[in-house]
Amino acid sequence: MGDVFQFMNLARNPGEKVDAEVRKIEFKEIYQPLNREDAGEQAGRCLSCGNPYCEWECPVHNYIPNWLELVKQGRLFDAAELSHKTNSLPEICGRVCPQDRLCEGACTLNQGGFGAVTIGSVEKYITDEAFKAGWRPDMSRVSFCNKKVAIIGAGPAGLACADVLVRNGVRPVVFDRYEEIGGLLTFGIPEFKLEKAVVRRRREIMEGMGVEFCLNTEIGRDIKIEPLLQEYDAVFMGMGAYQYMKGGFPGEDLPGVLEALPYLINNVRQSMGTLPAGEAPLNMQGKRVVVLGGGDTAMDCNRTAIRQGAESVICAYRRDEANMPGSRREVANAKEEGVEFLWQRQPLGIERAADGSLRVKLAETRLGEPDAKGRRNAEIVPGSEEILECDHVLIAFGFQAEAASWFEAQGVKVDGRGRTVVSSRGEFKYQTANPKIFAGGDMVRGADLVVRAVFEGREAAEGILGWLGR
Repeated sequence: MGDVFQFMNLARNPGEKVDAEVRKIEFKEIYQPLNREDAGEQAGRCLSCGNPYCEWECPVHNYIPNWLELVKQGRLFDAAELSHKTNSLPEICGRVCPQDRLCEGACTLNQGGFGAVTIGSVEKYITDEAFKAGWRPDMSRVSFCNKKVAIIGAGPAGLACADVLVRNGVRPVVFDRYEEIGGLLTFGIPEFKLEKAVVRRRREIMEGMGVEFCLNTEIGRDIKIEPLLQEYDAVFMGMGAYQYMKGGFPGEDLPGVLEALPYLINNVRQSMGTLPAGEAPLNMQGKRVVVLGGGDTAMDCNRTAIRQGAESVICAYRRDEANMPGSRREVANAKEEGVEFLWQRQPLGIERAADGSLRVKLAETRLGEPDAKGRRNAEIVPGSEEILECDHVLIAFGFQAEAASWFEAQGVKVDGRGRTVVSSRGEFKYQTANPKIFAGGDMVRGADLVVRAVFEGREAAEGILGWLGR
């Protein structure tokens, strides 16, 4: 029997973090991977709770205590097989999930102040090391039928849907407008959180399983939806939520004011060497930058601008730190790298000075009653206005889904916020009003976590399989 008090004798270790002075000048992942010994020891800190809160708090309901036990025993391939039973992208979720708000936040060890089991780091270790050692998904018992499904969008929902379909003998063909798979995993999340080699490796794995990718192909522009519906037995839409949310104040369209996502995509393409001809690189070197917003996208903008050599980066958010939506870990990393935070500041407008610089008008806020999500509303304090002078403003207020031009003609319905309406509890999960079309991920629930998109892609695949009679 192992040491049941290992959690007391061994400190939490998520992997060595690269020093801020080093990491803030490079686009590389900042957490070093665990080695075999460290992973086994960290997995051994798990209490194997009878009612594992970590598992329930995980959106895909990973068998966390079970694969931690397998890692402790050194059974790497068994752990990889088990982790893939619930999650199509475990090595990616291990990197980008806000574990502090999910599985690790629910870990029993937190209650005693011992520090949660490093679930995310071990999850990353399992798949990374299993792939290196030659493990691949076992497709030897899969018998392919004559059914095929078109998947629109190679983001987490689309990839998860393809994974479940191909394992059940249905051939998925994934279409995406970008030059590489991943959606925002590749083009929205900076490399200091997720190096793109990880996504490229996942593509190779999936192609080896029988998934086909058609990239640089936009449905509705390069291929019409009608022939797709005629050629394929079903269609899954995982097109994400890319519509920029405006703040509704003057000056948002001034030169030097940038939307978060195009800025992040531009930076990733610079790193990948795929910036389209005629598109100018966006670089904050030597600039004074103000980022508006408090979510993970705002943190990505903050930390990207730092790495590009910005003279200063100030992040202004309308609520306090406790009520911000972003990962606490990412905020801490941003602070270490030199980002200054202004809490409880509401933007009122942006003006352009004669010399071309920008002046951001902010007002202090006080927190009122909680909103529907439990976060306290920000109320402007009269007479508290202040001005921030800068060279660029990056607006990161979030994203929302929007209907494609062909939705109405094909009978696909959306709600008042542009989200695709599906049946999550009907006979065929995630089926739209058009019975041949299914959808999941951000375009259904609105901008949300990668792991929730993975869950919905997998659930939609189950609905498709049921509809196809598999």
